[in-house]
Amino acid sequence: MSLVRAGTQGLIFDCDGTLVDSLPLYREGWLAALEDAIGHGVPPEWFHGHGGMSEHMVLDIVEQRLGRVVDRDGIISNARTSMLRQLHVLREITVVTDIARAYHGRLPMAVASNGSRQVVSACLGHLGLETLFDVIITIDDVNHPKPAPDMFLLAARSIACLPATCLVFEDSPEGMQAATRAGMAHVDVNTLQA
Repeated sequence: MSLVRAGTQGLIFDCDGTLVDSLPLYREGWLAALEDAIGHGVPPEWFHGHGGMSEHMVLDIVEQRLGRVVDRDGIISNARTSMLRQLHVLREITVVTDIARAYHGRLPMAVASNGSRQVVSACLGHLGLETLFDVIITIDDVNHPKPAPDMFLLAARSIACLPATCLVFEDSPEGMQAATRAGMAHVDVNTLQA
């Protein structure tokens, strides 16, 4: 709990890869959806480094590499459906969820995720984590995903905190860049020991 400095008035948590270990589920869902859509598989290692990107950012890269437009809505729908079918193996990242539980009721807290509301709500609900947070902000609530600061700024407003008084917990370079752009301190959860 020493990560939360004096003067911090609100906590904002990313979801995927921060609160929940959903990135392997996303990877499997995307592998299956892309294989169906483009007729051949992509290597699983292709997804390394893309975990913090929005769905459309990933598809921008896919289209650029293929040199053609793909059925974005179909791929996204299939990837989400596949991911949601695997919720039974989803686990929380306890080193982070323990912090959220410790501060529940003590500081206002938000989730701010590049994931869709459908998936984020399903993940948090499946693990019983949604009640820890005062607000959940997703890609569906903003015009610009991380690394833009929009999501974190909306989260801060939603929990009635000034950006400079918020502490963000993030796992991705895009998320940490967004926190910095929003004027917020952040913790790289990859550095925390379970």
